[in-house]
Amino acid sequence: MKIIVAIDSFKGCLTSAEANQAASEGILAKMPEAEVVQVPVSDGGEGFMEAFQAAMGGEIVKVNVKDPLMRTIVAQYLVQGDTAVIEIAKASGLTLLSPEERNPMVATSYGTGQLVVDAVRRGCKHIIVGLGGSATSDCGIGMLRAIIDSFSKGGSWDDVHELDDVHFTIATDVTNPLCGENGAAFVFGPQKFAVKGASLEMVLALDARAKRFAEASAKHLGRDCQNMPGAGAAGGLGYAFLQYMNADCCSGIDLLLDTIHFDDLLQDADLVITGEGSADRQTLMGKLPFGILQRAQHHHVPVMLIAGRIADERLLLDAGFSRVACINPPGLPLEIALQPSTAKENIRRTVGSIMENYWNDLYRLGYV
Repeated sequence: MKIIVAIDSFKGCLTSAEANQAASEGILAKMPEAEVVQVPVSDGGEGFMEAFQAAMGGEIVKVNVKDPLMRTIVAQYLVQGDTAVIEIAKASGLTLLSPEERNPMVATSYGTGQLVVDAVRRGCKHIIVGLGGSATSDCGIGMLRAIIDSFSKGGSWDDVHELDDVHFTIATDVTNPLCGENGAAFVFGPQKFAVKGASLEMVLALDARAKRFAEASAKHLGRDCQNMPGAGAAGGLGYAFLQYMNADCCSGIDLLLDTIHFDDLLQDADLVITGEGSADRQTLMGKLPFGILQRAQHHHVPVMLIAGRIADERLLLDAGFSRVACINPPGLPLEIALQPSTAKENIRRTVGSIMENYWNDLYRLGYV
């Protein structure tokens, strides 16, 4: 029996690789003869770089860059041949700040621009950018400033020609525009403020700033990408890549699954186990487990979903997941559930229990 394990990171708790390993141990404890294929995955956020390295190899490059508050840190990106993979959270991520420091009114994406500069100077001609987990809502202005500071003698974007032969692909599960009630500030801005949250006035200020920048950019460049799907990703970094670098925008999970030839892995698979930290109706809006489900359905391979929190279970089952399971027992305090050792053990236990009832479940659902 061949079982594919492809679980997203449990944010702030486990990486994709750690969650996969725990699930594999749960499988093999009950089915030692099973062939388990572990696939590290990410849709553009946490673990994106590592997932691509597992898929295509390459060298991890370390660079001194500025964090969202312009403090010097060491960030990483991946290089394989003339392709670079940048996970923007490595330089501009929310996890780089303490809760009290979070303020997208001042946080900058400058460090992401420094990663782009380094990749271009290394001769990379294709740069894949995972947009997720950003602390910023600056529309990529900080990133553009870092590129101008490095490549322009005149201090203007018009003088930057080093990117002319570089192709950018942005990977995200976010389809929001830059501005408006569905834009970066309104939908994602409040998540990036300190624990006290964002006031409506702050969100309106961020949105107004984004609108002014987009209007000025459209006038200067003769095109307007603010309403393109993905423009609102990563606090508007998606917009900067689309508007200023003519980037292609694609689903992060589809890009990764194509890279690892996931459809080939499914050819002789009997089961896929996927998961994420929290699963609900939003899972069905292009998030990683749903992307995996869609691929597996084409090959008539059942997919089981595990998560630390489950809501809208009926919707998830109706969408096609053969089983939906919460790894945490009722009443477990959140601070304990988020401890890596606890999460790993709960994944092992849950998956082991699933394996005990595997054949009965598949018979009931008509797979056998």
